[in-house]
Amino acid sequence: MQALIVIDVQQGFDDPAWGRTTNLEAEERIATLVDHWRHGEEGPIVLVRHDSISPGSPLRAGSDGNRLKSFLDPEDADLLVTKSVNSAFYGHPDLHAWLSERGIREIVLCGIQTNMCVETTARMGGNLGYDVTVALDATRTFDLTSVLPDGTEVTLAAEDLMRATAINLQSGGFAEVTSTQRILESA
Repeated sequence: MQALIVIDVQQGFDDPAWGRTTNLEAEERIATLVDHWRHGEEGPIVLVRHDSISPGSPLRAGSDGNRLKSFLDPEDADLLVTKSVNSAFYGHPDLHAWLSERGIREIVLCGIQTNMCVETTARMGGNLGYDVTVALDATRTFDLTSVLPDGTEVTLAAEDLMRATAINLQSGGFAEVTSTQRILESA
């Protein structure tokens, strides 16, 4: 049995403050995975919501941006996990305990942002001994700019960040990185 874990698919990620994004088809693929799980026998659906504690965040708890996208209904999920950090394993209720109580050792991840909460949850899942699969084409992220220690400002494109996540997870042994179509075909 596999649990589908849908990470941070929230209204606040439509805020232009995040900058340029990629893979706009991700949400359609996430909806396809949710529909497949809802009508199949793969296992439970877990929705994860980021409740930011930063006052100006588009994802701050209680704001309109904190709401899940309209195609996700918490009533249809088996569990709703709320968190204020990157990993769904540090949320409430305790995801690891919930999965363990049900004997679930296989998880499929999708959501927003590829290189942040999806990657962190995948790494922790791998470290906790789960068989982790990431539907890379059912994730998306944004360009990221930072200043390096030498003072150089560098921007990495969202597409490059997605590729780096795929390499980190697959080559690091944390997760199998695949496509929505391959997940549906293997069910």
